[in-house]
Amino acid sequence: MTTKIKATNIWKKFNNLEVLKGIDLEVNEGEVVAVIGPSGGGKSTLLRCLNKLETIDKGSITIDGEELCRETSGGTEYVKNNDVRRIACKMGMVFQSFNLFGHLTVIENIMNPQITLLDRTRQEAYDKAMYLLNTVGLSSKALNYPDDLSGGQQQRIAIARTLAMDPDIILFDEPTSALDPGMIGEVQSVIRMLAKSGITMMIVTHEMDFARKISNRVFFMDEGGIYEEGTPKEIFERPQKPNTIKFIKRLTSLTYKIETVDYDFTEAYDELQQYAEKLLIENERISDLQIALEEIVVNNIMESTEHPQVLVRVDYSEKLDLLTLSIRYQGDHHDPKDSDNELFLEMLEEPTTELIDQIIEPAYGIYNNLIQINFKWEEAQ
Repeated sequence: MTTKIKATNIWKKFNNLEVLKGIDLEVNEGEVVAVIGPSGGGKSTLLRCLNKLETIDKGSITIDGEELCRETSGGTEYVKNNDVRRIACKMGMVFQSFNLFGHLTVIENIMNPQITLLDRTRQEAYDKAMYLLNTVGLSSKALNYPDDLSGGQQQRIAIARTLAMDPDIILFDEPTSALDPGMIGEVQSVIRMLAKSGITMMIVTHEMDFARKISNRVFFMDEGGIYEEGTPKEIFERPQKPNTIKFIKRLTSLTYKIETVDYDFTEAYDELQQYAEKLLIENERISDLQIALEEIVVNNIMESTEHPQVLVRVDYSEKLDLLTLSIRYQGDHHDPKDSDNELFLEMLEEPTTELIDQIIEPAYGIYNNLIQINFKWEEAQ
């Protein structure tokens, strides 16, 4: 099996902050490697170092069998500039910010790099550009300018521009993070198409469902290194190391602890929306959950006390297609069915909605009531 990317003992710091700490990795031909982990873990920096958008302080990098840089007694030494350019051209990179030239038309954005860097004729560049625009479903936009396009369309143009350079490897740095939720799917479908074609890819992403479904292997980065790696099944279902376990658990559950009447629910709702986007949960489901959360917690529990003690947890199971809202609280019991909110009551009556309301043994020393709502959205057969 041909190794396309090999990095040994990579170190990188900005000022006095060590961002990459002795990273070793190999990516083989045809692999799709998802790079996940908490923000600030060095994921984007790693990609930029592999493509020499950033230079490393120590270590060695080999691309498709050719040394980009090597570690010597005097530090890291890069190959000559002409060789750097040639080796770097083997890798394309797609950024979260599109990086299209606003004063150029779509087709010019795809043609110009081919003419400048690959010495193709205008006709050759045009033919290649039109072929790729057709591939990403945007041939009708050839003469438009980037500002005329949606974010999803601009990102598909950026991918076409990268493909025009005939790279052996493509690095994706958060390719959907700047997009509205409705545009994410159209970009992901193009990347899925590339994965099926056998091109080697590394994808930094916070879209965990996408990472799990598209990749052959997953790197979980934390603390400046590849903390754990494995197949998608191993990382997402059977993580072994503490930080990975904590991260994966946080992906499928969300917890709020409410201990003041001034609690900022706007921030909580924003976090809930981000949680839904990461797990690709439909907006309708989150809207139902927010209605329940507001009616039970805001309009009932918090209205009856000046010192609320409430623990809210949201869990999602893709396997069961089940979204669960659990509310534990201290104080007098509140029956959700006593609500005068007709929309909320209608939701509780849905056959796919299950309500659990009970007094419990105090959990964590304070909570003595539990309200749980299971949203199934698909009636059991």
